[in-house]
Amino acid sequence: MSSVSVPQGEPDIAHLASAFADPRRVRVLMALADGRALPAGRLAQEAGVAASTISNHLSVLLGHDLVTAEQQGRHRYYRLANGEIEGVLEALAKLAPRTPITSLREHTRVAALRTARTCYHHLAGQAGVALFRQFLDAGWITGGDGLHHPGRGQDRLSAPGKGTDYTLTPAGATALTAWEMPPRLLSTTRPLRYCVDWTEQAHHLAGPLGTAITTRLFDLGWITRGNAPRSIRLTPQGEDGLTTLTSHHNV
Repeated sequence: MSSVSVPQGEPDIAHLASAFADPRRVRVLMALADGRALPAGRLAQEAGVAASTISNHLSVLLGHDLVTAEQQGRHRYYRLANGEIEGVLEALAKLAPRTPITSLREHTRVAALRTARTCYHHLAGQAGVALFRQFLDAGWITGGDGLHHPGRGQDRLSAPGKGTDYTLTPAGATALTAWEMPPRLLSTTRPLRYCVDWTEQAHHLAGPLGTAITTRLFDLGWITRGNAPRSIRLTPQGEDGLTTLTSHHNV
């Protein structure tokens, strides 16, 4: 018996958007946006609600397929359902009006996110833009100047870039091979993916290579997770290492 396909209508954006309408649920999503799986108790702290209340918000997010849950021992751990949700959060962060900063904690979080954060699991913020600039200056990447030019090309703030064809140079491929990057990511002909950083309004490296480099930075202890969701902290070892990275092929 053949199955009958049901015609699909327009995407129900309003239904999905209702899950983002509560700031406590948004804080939960932001806490999960660095790719980690967190228990309900930790998410209650991030959302600023009691542990007895967080289950209601998690149910809404589960019902909208924004998060998934997995049982590990006595606890359930939640994570974002897919990587596209992080991109939605980045885009909404650019469009949304800024709320006034009323506490030292909030000021610290905002500063931390601008200094360094994850974006689609690669390095963003001032640190991500600076690293991309370093690769350009060293001749490891070519094709553009690393800057966002409003009104030129197809680039939009807080979105994957489309207007500049960056590529890895042979020198960059050689250097990153020595830095233990997978050879499959080091094509000198395939365009590199990048994002337009919404806080810095400049480009940072994205895609599989950007993710691999960020993973390597974590493995080396050059960066660690910050206290704010998605925030990254550069360690003293990382400050020294990144300063000399492009002048040495080995780490």
